[in-house]
Amino acid sequence: MSSQKWFITGASGGLGLAVTEKVLAQGHPVVAAVRRIEAMQSLRQAYPDQLKVESVDLTDREQVQAAAARHPDVDVVVNNAGGAVIGAMEEMSEADIEQQIALNLLAPIHVTRAFLGALRAKKRGTFIHVSSVGGRAAFPGGSLYHAAKFGLEGFAEAVSQEVAEFGIKTIIIEPGSIKTGFVANIRWTTELDEYKDSAVGKLRRWIEENGDANASGDPVKMADAIYTVSQMPEPPLRTVLGGDAYAVLEAGYSGSLAALQAQKDIAGSVMFEGKTGFIPE
Repeated sequence: MSSQKWFITGASGGLGLAVTEKVLAQGHPVVAAVRRIEAMQSLRQAYPDQLKVESVDLTDREQVQAAAARHPDVDVVVNNAGGAVIGAMEEMSEADIEQQIALNLLAPIHVTRAFLGALRAKKRGTFIHVSSVGGRAAFPGGSLYHAAKFGLEGFAEAVSQEVAEFGIKTIIIEPGSIKTGFVANIRWTTELDEYKDSAVGKLRRWIEENGDANASGDPVKMADAIYTVSQMPEPPLRTVLGGDAYAVLEAGYSGSLAALQAQKDIAGSVMFEGKTGFIPE
């Protein structure tokens, strides 16, 4: 098996760390893009020749471009860094709104842009975008996280069609809950009285009390699955990880299809006679 150089964002904890450890164990070199270099100290000691750690603020475009310029030979780019601010949309500050879009949507867009030219030139490579079940289904309290993750999936799906002919693979990973300090990693809004007993308030209470106990995804097994998919000659565009994510998406897709099919008549009723509309090949 030939060696692949990986660039992994958010590599210092949770799923990102598990993926980094898996890739290193498989013998590949890794560039870990993290906020705090010291968080990777023990892994650097274990893999001194294989692991390079870069301090990168992913919301700073120039830092992202500089990191990519230092590693023009990367083969696999993993957009993993992310995080949720949870609460009613009305409870979110301007800063919360901008941070959620900057970290969960703009950062992976700029990382992808920074590496794409080099991968296109050598006619091979892989982009792995770690989205979420929340990239295809929405829950009360996650409006800005969902806005970013839905956006990331649309971006990734469109770009996948632009770059496939250059030998570049695109993989979207949609995990459910992960047993990695799930609740500790959430930032909560300051609760407004009006929302205390609402759908948002009830979900907030449930997550605070049950989130960690019920989180079911094993980050090590998820990392194994991500690595396995990455090595497929033709991986699926989307891979769902976790029984909870699968159940939510199966119910959501079934409901969406039924709702769509119920609208077939009204959809057709607004058309000019003899025109088929815009359906690109």
